[in-house]
Amino acid sequence: MNHEASHHSAHDAHAGHGSAEAGGLAVSEHGYTLELNSVIFTGGARPVSFRIIGPDGHAVNAFTPSHEKELHFIAVRRDTTGFQHVHPVMDEAGTWSVELELPPGDWRFFADFQPAGHAEPMTLGIDASVAGHYEPQALPDTGRSAVLGPYTVNLDGELLPGQASDLTLSISKNGEPVTDLEPYLAAYGHLVALRVGDLGYLHVHPEGEPADGNTAAGPEIVFMASAPSPGFYRLFLDFQHEGVVRTAEFTVHASATAQQASQPDHDAAGHTGHGHHDHQHH
Repeated sequence: MNHEASHHSAHDAHAGHGSAEAGGLAVSEHGYTLELNSVIFTGGARPVSFRIIGPDGHAVNAFTPSHEKELHFIAVRRDTTGFQHVHPVMDEAGTWSVELELPPGDWRFFADFQPAGHAEPMTLGIDASVAGHYEPQALPDTGRSAVLGPYTVNLDGELLPGQASDLTLSISKNGEPVTDLEPYLAAYGHLVALRVGDLGYLHVHPEGEPADGNTAAGPEIVFMASAPSPGFYRLFLDFQHEGVVRTAEFTVHASATAQQASQPDHDAAGHTGHGHHDHQHH
């Protein structure tokens, strides 16, 4: 198979991941409901417990794994700060538990999963409130580069409404390309996109896998994605290097004219945006 044919084949194979439909806007879908033990928290590191209630009214305790995990849990404050992609632990009764760092404000939690026997994965979302003094942050103008200590992540490509396109993220450390990225959840990177305004959720995966003999361990990670509508989106890339998972954040604009990401008119010029976070891989 020539390179061009292989490239198109990869696009076809990942067509489901590039769907132009936003998920996570509903707490219940296809008979499944995301149920939190509590939707009110105090600020700080807090345990969060929840269940996926199935069509029979009972907690689901059998799932089809995706990227080495039975369920992916994403938390983000409504102003798009504080992004966390974590993997809770489930007990025999179907209750999931995880600890999150929750600064005060309005939060959105997403559960990305596929019940055993269900044909397709789904994403459910639910709001939670964290008590305390809350100072919402303006949407940051990130440009095309994210700096995380010695690492720089560059974004190339356009997010287009209703049309699948490639987004390429290139990683360097101290100015040198990183060519020894480590597999993280069976991939060299995970990309989550959230639509600004309603936090419509897109969970896309890279083209190729670490074990396929054809996908390089950096510096480039290529994703196929499609925006459900024009507008601003926040992108969060998780990647692992030297045993640490890092998250790079971007603000991009999806438009039919494929314009470059730009600062929204209502935001103050020169806003430095949100900080990035590093966390040890467990």
